[in-house]
Amino acid sequence: MKNFLRSATAVALLAGIVTTSGTAFGQGAAPVSRDVPHKVGLIDMAHIFKNYKKFEALREDLKTKIQQSEEQMKQMVGSLQAKQNEMKTLKEGSPEFTAAEQQMAKMTADAETYRRQMQREFLKEESQIYHTVYMEVSDAVSKWATYHKYTLVIRFNREELDTENPQNLIQGMNRQVVWHRDEDDMTTAVLDFLNKQFASQAGGAAAAAPRAATRPAATTPRN
Repeated sequence: MKNFLRSATAVALLAGIVTTSGTAFGQGAAPVSRDVPHKVGLIDMAHIFKNYKKFEALREDLKTKIQQSEEQMKQMVGSLQAKQNEMKTLKEGSPEFTAAEQQMAKMTADAETYRRQMQREFLKEESQIYHTVYMEVSDAVSKWATYHKYTLVIRFNREELDTENPQNLIQGMNRQVVWHRDEDDMTTAVLDFLNKQFASQAGGAAAAAPRAATRPAATTPRN
């Protein structure tokens, strides 16, 4: 299963900088002035992927399909074993043995073809899941950033430094963002918006019009 489902963290590391073009997050929001001062926002893409309910649901659907294909492979392997046992009862070189041998070769080729086909399909579907979710996150970030007049949004890691593991600690100290205001971290707001939108869609109700989520309360800046 791990061969098919990559961690959300790996995708987040490849996500790069998310641009902030797009429509306003709330109704009637004024367009951003071209001479607006630079305002940098932050987004933890790994946290979004880990906690976005739609991403979880899509992965569970894929997991179910993989399990079904594995059951099919087990049946095919069982048929191969049965044919192999049948051949043991036949005289080598006899017409019956030759026919069984040909059937065995075809069954083996069919099983391998099925395995490769399923692997390709699952990898393709997995890629589509990541792409779909990434585009939805990017769109939500764009709306939030435009509404609050951010001119640049940078991915970052909001996790606390791991002081128990020296290697993780060194990696943490090499983060691109050394300091930030908590109010510039839009991760929670974007995640809440996405999950509410997905819950509405999953429940069969029309999705509510995008609106600005409540800003997280400003606290003491952290590293």
